[in-house]
Amino acid sequence: MNNLSFNRLTQVAKLFLKLGIIGFGGPVAHIAMIEDEVVKRRQWLTQEHFLDLLGVTNLIPGPNSTEMAIHIGYIYAGWLGLIVAGVCFIFPAVLITGLFAYLYINYGTLPQVLPLLYGIKPVVLAIIINAIWGLGKKAIKTRQLLIIAIAVGLITGFAKVNEVMALLLGGILGMIWLRSSNQINLMIIGLTTSTFLQTTATVNTAINNHVSVPLWQLGLFFLKVGSVLFGGGYLLIAFLQGGLVEEYGWLTQQQLLDAIAIGQFTPGPVLSTATFIGYIIAGFPGAIVATLGIFLPSFLLVAALNPFMNPIRNSSWTRPFLDAVNVSAVALMVLTTIQLGMATLILPKANSIDLLGLGISIISAILAIRYRINAAYLILGGGIIGWSALMSGYFG
Repeated sequence: MNNLSFNRLTQVAKLFLKLGIIGFGGPVAHIAMIEDEVVKRRQWLTQEHFLDLLGVTNLIPGPNSTEMAIHIGYIYAGWLGLIVAGVCFIFPAVLITGLFAYLYINYGTLPQVLPLLYGIKPVVLAIIINAIWGLGKKAIKTRQLLIIAIAVGLITGFAKVNEVMALLLGGILGMIWLRSSNQINLMIIGLTTSTFLQTTATVNTAINNHVSVPLWQLGLFFLKVGSVLFGGGYLLIAFLQGGLVEEYGWLTQQQLLDAIAIGQFTPGPVLSTATFIGYIIAGFPGAIVATLGIFLPSFLLVAALNPFMNPIRNSSWTRPFLDAVNVSAVALMVLTTIQLGMATLILPKANSIDLLGLGISIISAILAIRYRINAAYLILGGGIIGWSALMSGYFG
């Protein structure tokens, strides 16, 4: 390795390590920070090239901000740059999340800690609503896409279709319908949907609940999620809800909410939530397996697709397929948010609405949507409110 290559690798490592440490606020904030650093400050890329990369990351599964980091590392410093950029951007979040997981397992059930989580969970709900609002406005470009989103949401909600199957169904419908809106295509859509549902029903009936959690199965679950995670990191919640909570029963609803809260409170990629969950399910080995599983596809996809950026973006088949997948992802997020909202805002013993939690959630949603307050500050504020509620005797 010559001095130029080493210097470039060092610059990539320093930049993305810094961004991984200070990167609060989710993928939109991360991308804004990356653009400021590599286009305006360092001039590694032109504005046009950066936008091309951003377009590609929106067309493939995986966390957008992480894939942007990997793309830029590859362009600026080659194959080693691809690895260094991704690892440096992910590592701080994984390390911090792993520490939180250790503390959660050892102290998370103590009364002194529970009020913090009580105040944080309604905030997390508001943050997800804010993400859905932004993604929905961006994804639902036409009436056809809105219809696809509603159809996928209804089918998933009533037929209990697997999340991966739902995304594929949405993509197939979009690929057929969005290219032409004649009645023949509508008939094909109807036939495709009915056949798809029959196949899905057969697949779903073959799934059994598992008592133990083998590491290979945990890793395979997160590898599958990382390979099909369209719509950004927030869609991860839908996969975790449908897979780990409902299908396998490896995670409780409470633990899922706590994991989401930790993922929001830490900097870097939201997908570092997988580290937290892996630790809860299978300890330190589980954290490693889950982290590798969910992030590995991003490295492989960027390495494979970077040379084919323009054909992917300009394909008359790929674009409608991925547009439909994106709105289907939003539909899944809406369904999951409804489930999380019921778990967060309804008191199980009294079977009534938790007014304090509802108030925290509404105020947080207004602050996030209207005033764009950073998610980390909202999480911190929710924790303070929860602690104050304890001090004032709210929990009895």
